[in-house]
Amino acid sequence: MSAAHDDLTGRARLRDAAIESFAAHGFDESLRTIAARAGVSAGLVRHHFGTKEALRAACDATVLGRYRTLKTDSMDAAPQQLFAQLPSSREGGLLIVYILRSVREGGAAGREFMEHMIAEALDFSRDAVARGLVVPSRNEEARVRFLVQQSIGALVVSFAMGPELPLDDFGAVMDRFYAQSMLPTLELYTEGLFTRSDYLDEYLAYLAGTTNPPAGPREKT
Repeated sequence: MSAAHDDLTGRARLRDAAIESFAAHGFDESLRTIAARAGVSAGLVRHHFGTKEALRAACDATVLGRYRTLKTDSMDAAPQQLFAQLPSSREGGLLIVYILRSVREGGAAGREFMEHMIAEALDFSRDAVARGLVVPSRNEEARVRFLVQQSIGALVVSFAMGPELPLDDFGAVMDRFYAQSMLPTLELYTEGLFTRSDYLDEYLAYLAGTTNPPAGPREKT
């Protein structure tokens, strides 16, 4: 039992070192560098994961799991409690940078990671609607996909325009994310933007005359 526990602990330590390495320097980081960060030999990385692709898949799954926990905790916390914990979060910054790197890299792994993020967000959105926290959508999946893509796109632009901030300073990354996005996000999500529904009404009327109209009217809660 002790040997099995040590093996699991070593695997987790390597995985977490890889998450930090990939976030800090990108997915070209060598197994030798990852092993050095974890304080073990490169051969031990291959022993636990076999290939770099398998290590990356384990990291992706872990980041998605931690992102889900972060979102769940945020939804379950009262606003006062949530903003009392607002100062920099290294863990949150690490997740943001890892997600950013994955999407910017593109390729099959990046696309798969993005689709997993959208699926996770769709679960959260449906739960939030059921709990009365979020208004329902005429097309929940389309709304979620747009919001996730918009959020990631904003991150890409933000970091591209501010290269002076090193991405491996995860706490500072989280500070800037809060400072730049929290107020406008909450304002738009809470109060909306247009004062009248003219544009939406006209677009829905236009779609009603097409051969492929969207999902039916939004359900009332």
